[in-house]
Amino acid sequence: MTTPAPKSTPGSMSNFNILHGFPEALVRGMRSSFLADADYHHLTQCETLDDVRLNLSETDYGDALADMNTLIPTGLQKAAVEKLVTEFKYLRTQAIEPLSTFLDFITYEYMIENVMLLLKGTLSGRDINELIAQCHPLGMFKESTMRSIPTFESTPRGYQDLYQTVLVDTPVGPYFAKFLEESSDRSEVSNVLEEVEIEIIKSSLIKYWIEDFAKFVDALGGETAVIMGDLLKVRADTNAINITLNSFGTPLNEPAMRASDRKRLYPAVGHLYPAGTSMLADVGDEDELGRVLELFPMYSSIWNVHASGSDGKSIDDAFYERDVQMLELAFEGQMHFASFYAYVKLKEQEIRNLVWISECILQQQKEEIHKFVPVFSFNAPWRAGSNKRR
Repeated sequence: MTTPAPKSTPGSMSNFNILHGFPEALVRGMRSSFLADADYHHLTQCETLDDVRLNLSETDYGDALADMNTLIPTGLQKAAVEKLVTEFKYLRTQAIEPLSTFLDFITYEYMIENVMLLLKGTLSGRDINELIAQCHPLGMFKESTMRSIPTFESTPRGYQDLYQTVLVDTPVGPYFAKFLEESSDRSEVSNVLEEVEIEIIKSSLIKYWIEDFAKFVDALGGETAVIMGDLLKVRADTNAINITLNSFGTPLNEPAMRASDRKRLYPAVGHLYPAGTSMLADVGDEDELGRVLELFPMYSSIWNVHASGSDGKSIDDAFYERDVQMLELAFEGQMHFASFYAYVKLKEQEIRNLVWISECILQQQKEEIHKFVPVFSFNAPWRAGSNKRR
């Protein structure tokens, strides 16, 4: 009787480096490209955007900005995003299964955002070329596909045609199919393309993506399932909290809509699922939301930041800080895929930091310039305590 070969997982010490060692070495080497505390210090001391460009010329962004005659925040953001996309695509070319599928899953989120941007912009009567220019490069389809999306009528039938003729062949097609299937039984489907409904559609599609991604990493097993699974759980919880908070003052907060439409938008994964999301479905105002989150220690402190408004921080700022801490920790383990996801999301945070700093300088709001979340900072709150104890 032949002994079956042991099941291999992406975290297996026996073959991880053979299959995925090179792309992992690349992404861990790319970690050194993040701006250091000294870089942020120099940037916050700049008086003009020319000073910002001069300081960035000594960093990993030097080549990306070399051909820019004048620096503006939108130009800086575009150059930084293009640099990130180039790096990501190079990692993708070096990947084999199942890492290649994992990297593809990262891009699905941007595809959803691009489709929703095109649909919402079309409802507002905006120019298609302007909309395509605003789409994220990681979520681009073929140009013919991008230009076809806004041509369909803003009716339920038009939305069905959009899926059947264009989106069915895209990677995010199954998420749209699932949304259409679930919405077919809803009486308000006739208003599915109203501008208010676009955000509900987007939340539904992101929910399906999170659940699908979580199922995929769970099937991978190993360290990837543990570390990446936790990152996706937190992402799902963040979505559930934000959906609840943003629903106040809208039809979604009406008693009849809470348990049906709003609850349907909560991902079926996460630390809050299922007990927490069931309680969120009954929440009617911020006080009730606060009482629910007090039951979950990992979110009570974040809610307290929002409720107190201390240091001018919003709940989004608190979420960003928490995310950066968790994403940095993903680099501490070895032989897993979460570091690839962490790299993309941490680079996005760094780009937000650069745009914030440049906007503050441009608008002469230097007193607000330090309100950003540095990446891999020795002065971060979760490191400052340990540094003091040494």
